[in-house]
Amino acid sequence: MNRSKDILVVDDEVGIRELLSEILADEGYAVRCAENAQQARAMRSDCQPALVLLDIWMPDTDGVSLLREWAANGQLTMPVVMMSGHGTIETAVEATRIGAVDFLEKPVGLQKLLATVQRALKLGTGGERSEVDLSILGGSSSIGELARQVRQVLDARLALLLTGEPGAGYDWCARALHREGTPWIVLERDHHPRLASNPLGMLEEAREGVIFCRDVLGLSRVEQRGLAFLAAKAAKFELRLVCASAEPLAQAANEGRLDATLLPALLPGQVVVPPLRSRPEDLPGLIDRIWSRIPGSGAALPNEIKTALCASRWPGNLAQLEAVLANLALVGPSGWSTVQLQGLLGNQAAPMAQPTLKGEFFGLPLREARESFERLYFEHLLGREQQNMSRVAEKAGLERTHLYRKLKQLGIRFARRHEENHDPKA
Repeated sequence: MNRSKDILVVDDEVGIRELLSEILADEGYAVRCAENAQQARAMRSDCQPALVLLDIWMPDTDGVSLLREWAANGQLTMPVVMMSGHGTIETAVEATRIGAVDFLEKPVGLQKLLATVQRALKLGTGGERSEVDLSILGGSSSIGELARQVRQVLDARLALLLTGEPGAGYDWCARALHREGTPWIVLERDHHPRLASNPLGMLEEAREGVIFCRDVLGLSRVEQRGLAFLAAKAAKFELRLVCASAEPLAQAANEGRLDATLLPALLPGQVVVPPLRSRPEDLPGLIDRIWSRIPGSGAALPNEIKTALCASRWPGNLAQLEAVLANLALVGPSGWSTVQLQGLLGNQAAPMAQPTLKGEFFGLPLREARESFERLYFEHLLGREQQNMSRVAEKAGLERTHLYRKLKQLGIRFARRHEENHDPKA
């Protein structure tokens, strides 16, 4: 039997189930309905649907928890579209991260429903999967996870918001998402007055290409409203809108530095670019790649210099690495020394990026040794969990309030996400 048009509707409201079932059946789809998570589990195993429309708020198990369960058990083999009559941005963000391909708000309009179902089914058969190759940033598991999250955002036809630490490589990510032969437009303050005066014209100009906003908070309020318009219309013009911010946008909105219309347009597609110190295995390849692109770089870097570079913590991330290598190319072989390098790194070419304990660690007083260990421990967790504070707190066995306090005590920088800024526990 051809199950390519089988749809499972999961909703605890009988009226919603009947309405969606009738609409989809009229369009030629085979529809099954479940009123709770227990029935949904059984039907998913029995009929192997091509698509699931999943309500978020259900009495036994909420839809996001069921989605997470399927993902953890390797059962997320079909596209899932979340539905909610009172959904929040935080919920949409979390569902997208887990694996949902789209989000429908109730009451669901007929055209919106049918367009979403058609697009999701194409994604399920691989017909329109976004190609995301971020190997330019490295081959670590952190970059693999970043690519997976970016692909989910693009497949859901959302604006992509890159966040994290300053210099983390937002430009690199955006360039990697640009397809050869298509438009490439970079938005910066005062460089694109049409963002405020004629955003529709910009959409026409960038059709099927990429519009990249290097710093959302660097735009004026009028330009931010223009950016919100681009986010709402980008899918229609088959273009990718990629935005970046090293500051939490929710906090900026609370402080009045971000237009209220832009926050909900960007947060559903937020992903965190991992800091360089969390993926030291990427450093050798990145160093070689950057060095080969610097005009006049000439001779290869000595092994001792490259070793010292790989051992550094890189608080400025890729931007700092590029600047250091540019300086080494400028001074030439006569200036290549560990002393020169330590000066460029602020006398900090310390091999502390690896979560390992060296012999001198055991010669420290207990308090200093404990702080050193905790710093290594939390930096490792933050990198491994892509700065997802909920997961870091869970892995560490701490309440998030305690986690934030501990990170501040240790002097570790971290990015608060929107859903955590609105958590009453935080």
